[in-house]
Amino acid sequence: MRASTHPPRDLYQEVTDRIVAALEQGVAPWVQPWAAGTGFPRNGRTGRPYHGLNVLLLWLTAQERGYSSQEWFTFNQAMQACGYRREGRRWMWAGTGPEPARAGVRKGERGTVVTFWKILPRRDEQGSDGSDRRGIPLLRHFVVFNRAQVDGLPPSRFEAPRHDWEPIEEAEAFVRGSGARVIVGGSVAGYSLAADAIGMPALADFAEVGAYYATLLHELAHWTGHPSRLDRDLSGAFGSPSYAREELVAEMGGAFLCAALGIRGQLQHPEYVAFWLNVLREDKRAIFHAASQARQVAEYLGAVPPASDMAETEEGEDAPAVDAAA
Repeated sequence: MRASTHPPRDLYQEVTDRIVAALEQGVAPWVQPWAAGTGFPRNGRTGRPYHGLNVLLLWLTAQERGYSSQEWFTFNQAMQACGYRREGRRWMWAGTGPEPARAGVRKGERGTVVTFWKILPRRDEQGSDGSDRRGIPLLRHFVVFNRAQVDGLPPSRFEAPRHDWEPIEEAEAFVRGSGARVIVGGSVAGYSLAADAIGMPALADFAEVGAYYATLLHELAHWTGHPSRLDRDLSGAFGSPSYAREELVAEMGGAFLCAALGIRGQLQHPEYVAFWLNVLREDKRAIFHAASQARQVAEYLGAVPPASDMAETEEGEDAPAVDAAA
C-alpha cells in the first residue's frame, strides 16, 4: 500500500484557529442568546448532550449560520432518522408510506467537525489479569450536521417547546445552593480570593436583569477556583498568561452555567480578547484545557451531570465522516 503524501491532520491547530478567527472578529463562541429549552447542543438521534470543547464548536456554527436548533446528527444518523437503512454501500427506504422526494442531509451542506478521544491500549502496562492499566489518548474527529441541514426528519423528540418561565428565580436558588458568599451593593463585580467572596453591584445598576445573572455566574465560575474547591491558579497579575487563562475558563464556565439555567450569555470582559488571542496563538492546546476546566466548573456546581470528553463519540458509526456530496 502506498504511503499517504498528505501531512497528518492537526486537530488541535484546526480547532484553535477557528476559535482565534472568531475572537479576532469580536465573536466569543460561548456567548449565545439561548432560548428557554434549547441550552446545550445534543445528538438528535440519541439525545445525549455534547461536552467540553464540542459545545463551543457547535454553538459557534449555529451562531455563524443562524441555526435555531441545538440538535446535531452524523450523516448516518440523519439517514436513519429519516427512515432509511443501510445495505452495503446503499441506503434503502425502510419507512412507512411512500419514499419522500427529499430526505437526509441536503447536497452541498457543510458539516461541523467535533472531536473525541480514542484510547489505545498499552501493551507494556497491564494488570495481573491482563487488563490495561492505562491507555494512550488520541484526538479524533467526526462530522455532524444541524437539524436545519437535514430534510425529512420527524419532529424533535428532545427539544423542549418554548414556554414562559422564570429562569432568574432558578438562578437565585442555584447560587444559594452553591454556598458562595455574595456581597451585593458595591460598584464593581469580582471575586476576592482573600475574602473568598463575590462582590456584585445592585441589580438596579444593570441595564437588564439577565446581565446581572450572567455576571454573577461568571464570578461564581471564578469562585470554584479556590484551593478548597477546584484549585486553579488564581494568582496571575492582570495581563499575564495565567490571568488570561483563568478569565477564559470563567468566560466559558459562566456561559455553560447560563445555558444550563436558560439565561442569555454575555461576554463579560471583551477587553481581555487580546490576552486570549496571545494565549491561543502560543499554545494550540490551551482552548482544550480551558474548555475542560470550564466543564469541571459546571460539574462541580451541579449544573450538568458528570461526563468525560474521553468517551465523546457516536455509537453505530461504521463509515468515515464526510461532508455531504456536492
